[in-house]
Formats: sequence, structure tokens, C-alpha cells
Amino acid sequence: MDKNNNDLRYAVLIDADNVPYSNISGMLEEIAKYGTPTFKRIYGDWTKPTVSGWKTVLLEHAITPVQQYSYTSGKNATDSAMIIDAMDILYSGRVDGFCIVSSDSDFTRLAIRLREAGMRVIGIGEKKTPTAFISACEKFIYIEILKQGEEEEKEDKREHGNEASRSITKLDKKMLTLISSSISDLANESGWAFLGDLGNLILKKRPDFDPRNYGFKKLAQLIKSIDTVEVEERTSERGDNKLVYIRTRKQGQPKKIAKPAGRKNAGPK
Repeated sequence: MDKNNNDLRYAVLIDADNVPYSNISGMLEEIAKYGTPTFKRIYGDWTKPTVSGWKTVLLEHAITPVQQYSYTSGKNATDSAMIIDAMDILYSGRVDGFCIVSSDSDFTRLAIRLREAGMRVIGIGEKKTPTAFISACEKFIYIEILKQGEEEEKEDKREHGNEASRSITKLDKKMLTLISSSISDLANESGWAFLGDLGNLILKKRPDFDPRNYGFKKLAQLIKSIDTVEVEERTSERGDNKLVYIRTRKQGQPKKIAKPAGRKNAGPK
């Protein structure tokens, strides 16, 4: 039986040399959406002034610092310490997944190895993170989006904002093509696909996909903004919630968002 997100245990391993400390609260809140952090460790050479900012937030968030001296100039001993600990935790059998917080491509092979062992792997890093590391993760979250989320919450307290937030990436032709092809991959004979399945498939193709990257808080909001996609909301068989189905709109067909339908439309045939 699959575990619920709340039951999943994650080891959170943070590379202090390659991510900023200013948004640690947002990072941990984001991780909490996917499971419970049972290990929270941060690695760095704490004798260096470049990581001094982290020291003020470690106690507040119960993160265990791991001291790793730089034995040789030009070599990153922190990476090795993280990788060794990750493998120790893996073989302990005490977690369901890992969250690697870094913008360093050196952790690409580690992410691949953990996934080969059946672990869920979430990456968190800056937009500068190399594609190789992003692709090795099951899901990758940009720190810039978390920063924007905190800023928008502060703004919302002062005034009500628009449905769409600021974006860090343009919804370009390449992404529109990915969405369209994914709908086609999932569509039934009538062309309809379940929105939840679409989100899962796009993540498999693009681990860094997140509606917030394009200025939308939810996937449904992003999809409804695309003129070439038709959206239909259907009532579930139990009648207690709405299910969103989508299909590619035929050329010349006017855009519409259908209201919830009854039981007979609860799912694709």
C-alpha cells in the first residue's frame, strides 16, 4: 500500500556552500508538502566566513551542522561528506526519500544512485543549477520561486493580488508543445485527459516543472490560461469534489471552460 505524503520520511541534506541561507524557512515548508524530514543535516567548513550566515538559523530549525574541513585547495570535501552520509542513511532503511539542497552538479550521480535504490529524490537549488542534476531528481524546485512566495504573502497582507503571480520563466513554445504532447499521450478516444495525470506526466518529462515558475500558483490556473486547451470540470461519482479534465482544442473551436457535469461525466470512458 502506498504511503500518504504525511507518512513519507525524508533525509534533508543541505550543501551550505552552494545555496543561500536567507530562505531556509521556505525550503523546509516546501519539503513538508512531500513528507516529514527525519534527518536534517547541513554540510560545510564552519571555520569559513562564507557560511557564517547559516549559523544563526540552524538552532531555530533544528538542523544538525556537519563540520567538514577543506583538506586540499580546489577540492570540495563537503560534497564527499554529503555523499557518504547519504549512502549510510540509504542502507539504514529509515527513510523513503531524500531532499538534496544544492545547486552543484556534483550531486548528479548521487541522485541517480538513490533513485536506482527506489528512493524519491527532490532537489532544491537556484536557477543556475546545471540541467544534469535537475534531470536526475524526481522533482526539482527553484529557490527563486520560494523567495517570491514569501514576498507575495507579505504583499497579500497589504492588498489582494491577482490570481497569477510573477514568473521567473516565460511560458514559451517549447513548454506549450510539451503540455500539448502530454495531453495527447494521456487522452482517451474523445481526447480528454485528467489534469492530475497530466501534472504527473509532465514532471516525469521535466522534473523542474512547476506552475509557479510561470506565474501561477496551481496547474489548473496555468492550463486555463492557454487558448489552445479546453477545460471541463466534472463532479466526482461521490459528488463531493470536482475533477478537472482537459483536451487540446480543435482549430477554429472557441475556447470555453465547462461547468461541473453530473456523475455520467465523472471520468473518461
